[in-house]
Amino acid sequence: MIANHPRPVASLNLPKLSEGQLQPLFRRLNLAHMRRIYQEVADRAEKENWTYRDFLGFLLSEEVAHRKQTRLQRFTRKAHFPFFKTIDEFDFSLQTSLRQPLFASYLGPDFVTEGRSLILYGKEGRGKTHLAVAIGYRAIQNGFETLCATAAELIEDLSNASKTGLLQEALLTYTRPHVLVCDEIGYLSYGPDAANVLFHVVNHRHLKKRPMIFTTNKPLNEWGKVLHDEDLAAAILDRVLERGRFIQLNGVSGRTRHLKLDEIWPAAADRARISGKSVPEFPEPTTFPECACE
Repeated sequence: MIANHPRPVASLNLPKLSEGQLQPLFRRLNLAHMRRIYQEVADRAEKENWTYRDFLGFLLSEEVAHRKQTRLQRFTRKAHFPFFKTIDEFDFSLQTSLRQPLFASYLGPDFVTEGRSLILYGKEGRGKTHLAVAIGYRAIQNGFETLCATAAELIEDLSNASKTGLLQEALLTYTRPHVLVCDEIGYLSYGPDAANVLFHVVNHRHLKKRPMIFTTNKPLNEWGKVLHDEDLAAAILDRVLERGRFIQLNGVSGRTRHLKLDEIWPAAADRARISGKSVPEFPEPTTFPECACE
């Protein structure tokens, strides 16, 4: 077996290449951005008397930065976010029980590599989807792929695939990305196999330690009713929360806070007295109190 040893630098002949001869070399090495900026950088290097090391270092760093930005844009498009939001844009002042330091562990690469998950629960307008998108985008910034889909889209897609015998192929869409955001659990009604198809996704991702983020307006003890199967709903939550956390968002709605509806809309007890209906003493109990936001 003949070993391939590089030739000593001193023995190499210095090639004299024209601009036209350089272009095919850039293409062959897939250095698209370097090909575009090479001449401008070379002119600048000559004027400012750069060293060869500085010239090469600048070209390489620009190529790497461009590839990183291109990858970020590509992954962001593939994520199918309903809108683009970052954690810096979230107004934590509207939340009575939520502080930004709580999310520090969800914004680093450990969130993905350790396979953590998150359930964001609250009424409409509390910023659940905003936070889910922000965490998903931060994962993309950390070099991971994210996919965002509503629960209705995911369940309908997999349900249709199951009926045609293509469930395993369809599952790859939701199990392959590093992070899955499943938005709006409980907002719409689902078919009778909702729990079954969702369990396939959750179980596969749980075994592979791939994180999931759920947003919901339903307390956890109502997921069985929403998904039409109490046992499978419990199994789904058990897997999500093994390495995950349940966070409740309170405060006012970010969409309607300017209307000051709390001042013109009576509290639950007052509405009950007006309507003549009684109010339970402990509304919407939760089966996972230990997972409540700290």
